[in-house]
Amino acid sequence: MGSGPSFPMVPLTRDKIILITGANSGLGYEIAKWSAMMGATVILACRSESKTREAIAKMNQDFQAEKAKETSRLSENTTLALEFMHLDLESFESVTNFCEAYKKSGRKLHVLFCNAGLGWIPYQKTADGMEMLLQVNYLSHFVMIAKLLGVMQQSGPDCRILLMASVAHEWGTFDLKTINYSGPPSDFSSRNYYGRSKLYQIMQAAAMGRRICGSNVTINSVHPGIVDTQFYRDWDTGIRKCILCLMQCSGKAISPFQGAKCSIDLTVNPRHAGVNGLYWVDCKIVTPSSDARNKQKQEELWETTIGLVRQYLTEGELKRINGEIK
Repeated sequence: MGSGPSFPMVPLTRDKIILITGANSGLGYEIAKWSAMMGATVILACRSESKTREAIAKMNQDFQAEKAKETSRLSENTTLALEFMHLDLESFESVTNFCEAYKKSGRKLHVLFCNAGLGWIPYQKTADGMEMLLQVNYLSHFVMIAKLLGVMQQSGPDCRILLMASVAHEWGTFDLKTINYSGPPSDFSSRNYYGRSKLYQIMQAAAMGRRICGSNVTINSVHPGIVDTQFYRDWDTGIRKCILCLMQCSGKAISPFQGAKCSIDLTVNPRHAGVNGLYWVDCKIVTPSSDARNKQKQEELWETTIGLVRQYLTEGELKRINGEIK
């Protein structure tokens, strides 16, 4: 028989529901594929239906290839349980509609992986009046978590929220007065604001972890490493090729599969049950930057965030995410 990959292959059943944003490419693709190949039902929450349908077809091809290699502990199902649901993180209306549709389906939700995100892009403002990186990488996922937390709390033991953060959080300035950039577009630092969005996710995991401690739901953040994915698609082509070449030559750039290993482990491995509010790198708990672990700043960010998204949340959702309902 063939050997398995270098992370635990955990037998899962199709009533295990895993929801992943941005799951049609890169890291999300690998997390979705391997979770489904272990037997779970995986919902790919993405903006493009055509690209997601193509990704689902490719995942099933990969599944058959792994079966042909006799990879150990694959699901005995003949096809993978993969489903598309439309989600546009640039729009709070789309996030709200997505969550309402999910709740109306009556399904449980065991893992919510907030994976989708944008990289270093020029200054853009969403239709909701938010700086694009702030909304797509952080605020829309925050709203999504708040709206689906009640479903997760009713889904049985060991439910998990995971946030795809980054070591780039160390680049982000903690300045809540400028959290929603409004200066001249020419002065916008995409490097700084990308880092900020990742900083906020790590701080959210810590602050929310305290609030939901003792419930059946945990939240953690993870840095995948420097991964050669479509994350760089918005960079100038020449700069992108140069940076990737330098990373590959130095041995720092890794494949999406390699970058997803820790995320897959955190998604399915029973040994991580109950681990809450932490930051992970290479399947190890790591100490993030001083700003990221500052409890006072975490609480200030929490209150600022609630102020930015309050209009999109019900009173019940606010109480749940604040830990008043478990």
